Amino acid sequence: MTELGTISFGLLIIFAAVGGAAVLTWFERRLLGVWQDRYGPNRLGPFGVLQVAADMLKLLTKHDWVPPFADRLVFVFAPTAIVVAMLLGFAVVPFGPDLYVLDINIGLLFFLGMTSLAVYSVLLGGLASNNKYALLGGLRSAAQMVSYEVSIGFVIITVLLCAGSLNLTEFVMSQSTGLGTMIGLPGSFLDWYWLPLFPLFIVYFISGVAETNRAPFDVAEGESEIVAGFHVEYSGMNFAVFFLAEYANMILMSGMTVTLFLGGWLPIIDIAPFNWIPGVFWFAAKTAFILFCFLWVRATFPRYRYDQLMRIGWKVFLPLSLAWVVVIAFLAKFEVLGAFWARYTMGG
Repeated sequence: MTELGTISFGLLIIFAAVGGAAVLTWFERRLLGVWQDRYGPNRLGPFGVLQVAADMLKLLTKHDWVPPFADRLVFVFAPTAIVVAMLLGFAVVPFGPDLYVLDINIGLLFFLGMTSLAVYSVLLGGLASNNKYALLGGLRSAAQMVSYEVSIGFVIITVLLCAGSLNLTEFVMSQSTGLGTMIGLPGSFLDWYWLPLFPLFIVYFISGVAETNRAPFDVAEGESEIVAGFHVEYSGMNFAVFFLAEYANMILMSGMTVTLFLGGWLPIIDIAPFNWIPGVFWFAAKTAFILFCFLWVRATFPRYRYDQLMRIGWKVFLPLSLAWVVVIAFLAKFEVLGAFWARYTMGG
């Protein structure tokens, strides 16, 4: 891809992420209406599809009020920083065989770095507001994100041991052969990492829900306890940017879940007519499925208490993910020694 093509594709990804976040808000409200046996947005446009545009227009025309007791520079910088970090995270996500903005050998580290910046933005927003509720929300969010990033890190290390590379494109290609190939179903969804690493797949998904501050782990903005959390003082465009960053983060985490565990752009089975469909459509369909699971979890489970949230992260997910790192590292070492033995005893 040429430099101009890379820039154009990057801009396309930004517009797609922003548009996807807007559509996701409407879809979430409609689904919650169905699941809770009530009407969702149904006034503007067919099925209320224009309600999102009306809400965005309302927020854009509202006055961006900055509290007189707040640190104005940091107060305005915080929402901008988090949305920029989330959009930069899309740069290393491979949407197809040759559809990416950056194909770098440290793509996984780049993704972790961008998602980690969200912690600072939320904490800065809470601190700069000079409000007790915002400060509590920011501290809660920072502790929550750091706690679950540890589990996410160990899960990624385990998948890294299986793939043998930090390049996300190679992550996807390493899932073209696996358990399905061993049992006579090559190129199928049984080759993907979700099956042999199923417990880690569940840990990664739940940790992703906590990382994005989504229900039932939205203690950082628990309305019954701390009003609205870290963005209690935000309004207008600044609030809209925080809102956009939350949904963009959901899409990014879903896309990374697809890349690490669900075969990326690979079809569910490599036979006609499934392999006629372009890889980008398979990637989008799998991402939509993970996003649906995000919304399903929100509608199903009540909010956890803060101590329960921390206990799950440190006493359940951390030991489980660490144990899997040890097991997979041992198996990988054993496989390497086995290949070494076969090579030098069979004259390979």
